[in-house]
Amino acid sequence: MNDETMTLDEIRKRVDERRQMCDQIKEVLVERLDLPILPDWITDDQPLFGRGLELDSVDALELAVGVDYVADVSVTDEQVGMFGSINRIIDYIEAHRDDFEDAVEGGDSVA
Repeated sequence: MNDETMTLDEIRKRVDERRQMCDQIKEVLVERLDLPILPDWITDDQPLFGRGLELDSVDALELAVGVDYVADVSVTDEQVGMFGSINRIIDYIEAHRDDFEDAVEGGDSVA
């Protein structure tokens, strides 16, 4: 994310995009893991592992594949553990999309 000042319309657009991305990740999570709940029942800050949705390491790998599918952002096995909630997943996606866009704009190789 860059340090430029955003207009109110830009903030609203970014919030709307984040909300849509959260909804997409929740849908992928429920569908790919065949969870017996509706995506709307998952809150953005609910823990995904442990006492939250009780996901395990196999679920984490499937979640990484889902993130790659929805957001076109690769996730390594080591990074999967950082996905404690939907919000943290979206933070990761936004940070890595910014890294990708900065590299492309700067002429860096993104292989």
